[in-house]
Amino acid sequence: MTGFRDLLAQTREQITEIEPVAAEDLLTDATFLDVRELDEFEQGTIPGALFIPRGQLETQIENRISDHDQQIVVYCAGGARSAFAAQTLETLGYTNVVSLAGGFGRWKNEDRPWNTPTVLAPEQRTRYHRHLLLPEVGETGQQRLLESKVLLLGAGGLGSPAGLYLAAAGVGTLGIVDMDVVDASNLQRQILHNIDRIGDRKVDSAKKTLTALNPDVNVVTYDTRLGADNVVNIISDYDLVIDGTDNFPTRYLLNDASVLTGIPVVHGSIFRFEGQVTVFAPGSGPCYRCLLPEPPPPELAPSCAEAGVLGVLPGIIGSIQALEAIKVLLGLGDPLIGRLLAYDALEEAFRTFNVRRDPACATCGPEAAPIVIAEYDDLCLPHAVLADGSTTGH
Repeated sequence: MTGFRDLLAQTREQITEIEPVAAEDLLTDATFLDVRELDEFEQGTIPGALFIPRGQLETQIENRISDHDQQIVVYCAGGARSAFAAQTLETLGYTNVVSLAGGFGRWKNEDRPWNTPTVLAPEQRTRYHRHLLLPEVGETGQQRLLESKVLLLGAGGLGSPAGLYLAAAGVGTLGIVDMDVVDASNLQRQILHNIDRIGDRKVDSAKKTLTALNPDVNVVTYDTRLGADNVVNIISDYDLVIDGTDNFPTRYLLNDASVLTGIPVVHGSIFRFEGQVTVFAPGSGPCYRCLLPEPPPPELAPSCAEAGVLGVLPGIIGSIQALEAIKVLLGLGDPLIGRLLAYDALEEAFRTFNVRRDPACATCGPEAAPIVIAEYDDLCLPHAVLADGSTTGH
């Protein structure tokens, strides 16, 4: 013990320690780094702290804190491990590191801010292990996914892969809007369903598949037509919408509701061998009407039921929609806001086109009239909507 105490005293002479009262003033500016073990962390931590156990510090810190000049307040239970951790960080080139004197124990005893973190259960750590290895996701990002709510418009060709990958990723709540039934002709591309469910309601079939894939996910079903009377109420409960619809009336209706509520939409569309994906984020980029001010004439926009679609195509486009949704939810990378990604399956080629906000846009332009949620069936292609008015999605 004497050797350890001498080493600790020597280490403390070489680093900078900070008193809790001074550290509290840094809560909004500095990165607080908790180097205790998991069982200690689970019992309480400083709000917003980054958790890296002392034994994993050297292997994880570069990926978790890339800025070597970032101010870091390291703490443990009593101030010993954090002193050694601070010394290690300085050796690794971090220039602005301090150790919290007295550690979390003193911080808590002095009645400073702390909370009990929401942590993953052991089985969740196993399920999402590959996410936890990603510094850009980690436990914080996975918790955010589990707390997120995404609405799927359509349990069809696009909604199927998007729903499967979002459920597998651990998005905590998935809503599904669809009032159609499973038909044999759907099975070529709508992989949420199977031959035993022909004639079943699509929302019920989708829920069975998604909950069997991941019991963490709460699947909320809406076996109803999405219309002017319910669109705002339905989407307002969600953080993001996946647009897998196949008709213009619903797309324009959704666009109005999205701009009105500020809820982003990940849009996807497919036709024969081609697909498109973009993200409409109100206030940050263009809306659907900036991209397509008016619906095209009927002869230029046949439905998939009339023109056909390669079965694997919606799998590609729907998967990209799921990826874009996760990027938006976690603030990762550069989502397709203001950009349209076009895919040609025959050429196996992707092209990206810039889409700018239209200053004369009737929905999101500065001179736009107040949004009134109304039906668009009389303005758009009648054969793109099913006889019952349902929104099924490709």
